[in-house]
Amino acid sequence: MDSEFKRRMSPSLSLVTVASLTPAKHKVYIADENIEKLNFDDSPDVVGINVNVDTSERAKEISSIYRSKGTKVIFGGIHASAMADDLVEFCDAVCVGEAENIWEKMLEDICNDKLKSLYKSEVPTDLSKVPIPKWNIVDTSKYLYYNIVVTSRGCPFKCDFCYNSCDYVESTYRNRPIPEVIKEIKALNNKQIMFIDDNLIGNLKWIEEFLIEIEPLKITWHAAVSTNLVKYPELIKRMAETGCKSLFIGFESINKNSISSVHKSQNKIEQYNQLIDMLHRHHIMVNASLVFGFDNDGKEVFKDTLNWLVSNKVETMTAHILTPYPGTVFYDKLDKEGRILDKELRKYNTSNVVFKPKGMSAEELKYGYLNIYKDFYSFKNIYKRMPEQKRRRVSYLLFNLIYRKYGKFFSKFGEMGLMSKIGRIASKLSYNLE
Repeated sequence: MDSEFKRRMSPSLSLVTVASLTPAKHKVYIADENIEKLNFDDSPDVVGINVNVDTSERAKEISSIYRSKGTKVIFGGIHASAMADDLVEFCDAVCVGEAENIWEKMLEDICNDKLKSLYKSEVPTDLSKVPIPKWNIVDTSKYLYYNIVVTSRGCPFKCDFCYNSCDYVESTYRNRPIPEVIKEIKALNNKQIMFIDDNLIGNLKWIEEFLIEIEPLKITWHAAVSTNLVKYPELIKRMAETGCKSLFIGFESINKNSISSVHKSQNKIEQYNQLIDMLHRHHIMVNASLVFGFDNDGKEVFKDTLNWLVSNKVETMTAHILTPYPGTVFYDKLDKEGRILDKELRKYNTSNVVFKPKGMSAEELKYGYLNIYKDFYSFKNIYKRMPEQKRRRVSYLLFNLIYRKYGKFFSKFGEMGLMSKIGRIASKLSYNLE
């Protein structure tokens, strides 16, 4: 399922944001091991590492190399924030949560030889002070795209298996000031924008005002939203009118009991078909995010889900094996039940079974996960799911064939320095031919 497209999709927004937060007296370099090998012959004063759960062991290795040379190492990011106590011994300091209120103080403490092992912001970040990312600090030509924008922080919901259920998370859903977002969009000088918020529609008043402001920009845009969008048909209409072309939606499961078991109360499976139909009528493509392995899932869940996806002509699907991220409510539950089978964190990437399922064996879960990808992106089902509106077929076929079915082949061009060019060509073919 994965290819160079995923590894080279976009630069780390968190790192370029932290670079923007860094006072001008410091010189900043960004290294991305997804793109090229790290240069361990350098001797920086400080190394900051963005740590995800499946990269945490690699982060420890990198940290060890630099600390042996006397370099201070700071861990940040979602896994470091969720499991700070477990990681603090492998670095010099951990930044817990959002960096805006912390980063400059950490640098000052390093300069004054007063660095503490743990830093956490005591108040939510004032999002009016979030700087525009320093995209010029990275070679964007090595990525598929970099036209990504975040308009908010947090999520209004707290599902058990999500990092939003961790204690460290600032639960308040907050939006950036609209003029600041507009300024950032204009600075990108790109007519296609990816909004990568956890949930773009978390504040209805804000999104309604935002759509008014972006309409004159004449952009094409994509975002992630929650399924409760179905309750707001006029909002869907306005989203389409302002350039929305596709939405990533966390349907998670078509099993009602599975949804309720992880307290995802915003999802009403009886409204899924209605939501998809509403979006299709407004020429908006659907990327369905699905999770397999809930306690109420039996082997039949894969066949049932595939039939549902095909019958609703869902354009794209991203599948996940249910993964108990350390620090979440779900991990604590399974750990207490003695159901964690594998604590090798490199496998915690939603492509491996690391716990004992209830309704099927671990082998059946892994097989079903792999097979639904194979079946969903088969020629037969790509044809069956073909959008009725001809205007959406180019982008549909590009994603299903170039990105997914033959992704491993076409993404190899990214290794030749052509990733950005691939992105630009795909964008022109998708939307300039409408």
